[in-house]
Amino acid sequence: MGITTRRRRSPFGARVLGPREQDARHLRLRIQVLLTVLLLLTNVFGVAVVFVVNTWAIPSPEPTREMVIALAIAIPVYVVVGAAIGVVLGTTTSLSALRWATRNDGEPTVAERSKALRVPLRLTLIQFGIWAVGTVLFTVLAARLQPDRALGTALTVGIGAIVVSGVAYLVTEFALRPVAARALANRSVSARQRGVGVGPRMMLFWLVGTAAPVIGLMITALLALSANEATLPQLAVVTIVLCGIVLVFGALLTDLNARSVVAPILSVRDALREVESGDLDVDLPVYDGTELGQLQSGFNAMVHGLREREKIRDLFGRHVGREVAEAATASPTGEISLGGETLDASVLFVDLVGSTRYATEHGPAEVVALLNRFFGVVVDEVGTHRGLVNKFLGDAVLAIFGAPAPLPDHAARALAAARAMAARLAEEVPEVGVGIGVATGTVVVGNVGHQNRFEYTAIGDAVNSAARLCDLAKEAPNGVLAAGDSVAAARSTDPGEAGHWVEHGETVLRGRTTPTRLAVPSAALT
Repeated sequence: MGITTRRRRSPFGARVLGPREQDARHLRLRIQVLLTVLLLLTNVFGVAVVFVVNTWAIPSPEPTREMVIALAIAIPVYVVVGAAIGVVLGTTTSLSALRWATRNDGEPTVAERSKALRVPLRLTLIQFGIWAVGTVLFTVLAARLQPDRALGTALTVGIGAIVVSGVAYLVTEFALRPVAARALANRSVSARQRGVGVGPRMMLFWLVGTAAPVIGLMITALLALSANEATLPQLAVVTIVLCGIVLVFGALLTDLNARSVVAPILSVRDALREVESGDLDVDLPVYDGTELGQLQSGFNAMVHGLREREKIRDLFGRHVGREVAEAATASPTGEISLGGETLDASVLFVDLVGSTRYATEHGPAEVVALLNRFFGVVVDEVGTHRGLVNKFLGDAVLAIFGAPAPLPDHAARALAAARAMAARLAEEVPEVGVGIGVATGTVVVGNVGHQNRFEYTAIGDAVNSAARLCDLAKEAPNGVLAAGDSVAAARSTDPGEAGHWVEHGETVLRGRTTPTRLAVPSAALT
């Protein structure tokens, strides 16, 4: 229960992304707010990185007065303008690509799905473009006012561009998970629809968190070695600052990487636990456009197949009986062979008395209602006593006890079912009478017919005897007759049940030459 609740509250890996089902207005507002806040924080983080690196990590001369004034004016102006352009342009283009999702425009086309999944990459390119322009502008400004700071400025702002772009991609992909889930709903993630895959994403993390700072460290070391003024303390400071940046970036990006990769895997893990516990109604939101999304959609496809299989198995069981269905599906090769096996079983045959006359005097709806009540009692009692309803023959039913699953006390169970059935039918279906016959003996049970169309059935003397006894039972007390062999077989496994039956003469059944001893419930003679 805990897993289900947690997954429903955070279907996309974070509660801030909202529930799985949310209206278009709330989804649009959520996307706007998240993208704006996350991208602004990312840019502020990038500016802080540039400031730290440019102030303490780059061995360059102290800025002149003119340089300080120019930077004091240029940096705030460009940050505000760049952030505004990035937010406005990014939000506008994103919402344009996601219009179908934020306005309930129905099922998206293939082109709209692909466009939606590429929104994080598009926003990342916008951020990189803004920072690339800033790199050029500040490098040119440094080259005009203080040329010996131009290389350091280009280096620091360029590293900031890489860092901001990488983080922007991660946070944007995170914020757009609800939209990605809608784009990928009821679809498998194809290679054409995927965004940046797991492999390229890992390379991106390495580039932003390791390669960029280390390259900066190498360039800084070269600059320090070429500068005559460079001292050992300065090199130590540079090394400490850049190593700290590498550690911080590495920790941050590793955490983001872990969250982006682990969240889909955890969703599949929790869903697998639910399936293992028997819940096949699990349906994961597919919000990742990478190979991880293929894992999520593959899980959904698997569960859909299991649901279909269980539905077919249930329908199959309703038609042929659950025991037969389980025996058929348990075949290691998946093949169901024709033929049968010989075993001892008890057969119960029950038929209505006067159903033809009832049908002529009542409408079809009343006849169907009566048959359903009759079949309901029969199926219930046969199932209660672990028998198998093998056939519906018009207004008659053939049931088997001891096949396909063997039952040592099949005779006692068949007799008990007959008594209970007669009592209930007399009370619940009083409009017509019934005849119930029970016989025990050797039968052949198995699949009969053609390989393309067959049925599970029972053939043998016990089946014929039960049918003959059923006809005779229509004139017997309580409408129930059993072969003496059935009572004798029950006496060895359930003397209590055998004690409910008394002998009732004998007769030669049609098709036989020797007499058959008969028995009726003792309560029928009182």
